[in-house]
Amino acid sequence: MRGLELSRRFYEEYGREMIASRFPDYEAVIAAGIAGEGSDCFGYDDEISRDHDFEAGFCLWIPDELEHELEFKLSRAYAKLPESYLGVTRAKHSIWGKNRRGVILTGEFYCRFTGRPGAPESLMEWLYTPEYSLACAVNGEVFRDDLGEFSSIRNVLKQGYPEDVRLKKLAARAALSAQSGQYNLERCIKRGEYGAAALALNEFVANALSMIFLLNKTYMPYYKWAFRAARELPKLSETAARLESVLTAGVCSERVMRENGIYEENGIYEENGIAGEYRLAGEIEHICADLIAELETQGLTDGAWDYLEPHAGEIMERIHDSELRNLHVMVG
Repeated sequence: MRGLELSRRFYEEYGREMIASRFPDYEAVIAAGIAGEGSDCFGYDDEISRDHDFEAGFCLWIPDELEHELEFKLSRAYAKLPESYLGVTRAKHSIWGKNRRGVILTGEFYCRFTGRPGAPESLMEWLYTPEYSLACAVNGEVFRDDLGEFSSIRNVLKQGYPEDVRLKKLAARAALSAQSGQYNLERCIKRGEYGAAALALNEFVANALSMIFLLNKTYMPYYKWAFRAARELPKLSETAARLESVLTAGVCSERVMRENGIYEENGIYEENGIAGEYRLAGEIEHICADLIAELETQGLTDGAWDYLEPHAGEIMERIHDSELRNLHVMVG
């Protein structure tokens, strides 16, 4: 059983009744569910992930103004719930895994991910709030929220970045993808700087993958789950699979082929009498073509370039906010 279902059942069997019987006057203001850090909140947990920060627990979010009135009493009641449920204990935390379940102030929860007790207020706040943090803020499930305070903030965040911010981030990712994948990668390989080439490849994949999530108008989660989440996207999921293949193959095979004289300077190789294009560069160009095609579909570029960098300029021109538009293209 996945952690999300475990938490829901634990709440329905014990949490709901505890609140109704012991806190009837507050029942309508206590939101319940599970969200935040942890693979279980994304629905990606498995047997491997159960070795740390995995428990049979749930979150009880309460309004900030009830901190002194309710938090301590509700926390004590939560602590007295069964110590295990369906064979899973409630206290298996690493040093970083504390305070993920139990009673949490609504403002405290969102401040953990946005830096304020709610959604970012300015475009600049949105710009500098990490995607993985926002992904954590809106994952999981809310089991009950009669008051609607917790869910109202959650719903604002789930709408995604404001459009000008999304465009600024897309422009930055396009420029960085071009610089790392279409320009620096091949130059590093030609110089025999394979460590630098690997770093360039990693930069390209990270930025291109972020572009895919931005083009889907959703947040990219923490890198550990980025490819897993990308498989579920309605747009460019196959392109994300290409990115994963490119990253896992890395520059090792290219190095072996070059050091054995298989590659020619013009990027054409011949092996066993069969000519073919430079595989890694070809895959990167294919990925960039997919990204450019989706930018065109969304009306974010009119250019006919194969190189991503000029498309970044096209995207920048569509930003209405002057402060964002005047930032360096790679900021975001």
